[in-house]
Amino acid sequence: MDGQSRNNIYPGLRVSIVQKQDQRSGVLTDGVVSDILTRSPTHPHGIKVRLETGEVGRVQVIESDGSDTTE
Repeated sequence: MDGQSRNNIYPGLRVSIVQKQDQRSGVLTDGVVSDILTRSPTHPHGIKVRLETGEVGRVQVIESDGSDTTE
C-alpha cells in the first residue's frame, strides 16, 4: 500500500512515520495510527498522522492493518 494516499490509511493501522525533526536523517518511528491529519486525498511526502503515542509525522511505510494472524 501507498503512504501517499489518504484512502490507504486509517486508525489502528501499524505504520512507520518520519517526524519533522527527523526528515533530514530519515529516522523512522513505528506506531499505530490514532488520527489522520492530512485533509487532501494525496500528499507527495506522505499522509500526516498522529500515532497513539502522540507523535506526529508523515507515513513512509505501511506495516500492517493489525489483522495479521501469523504471530
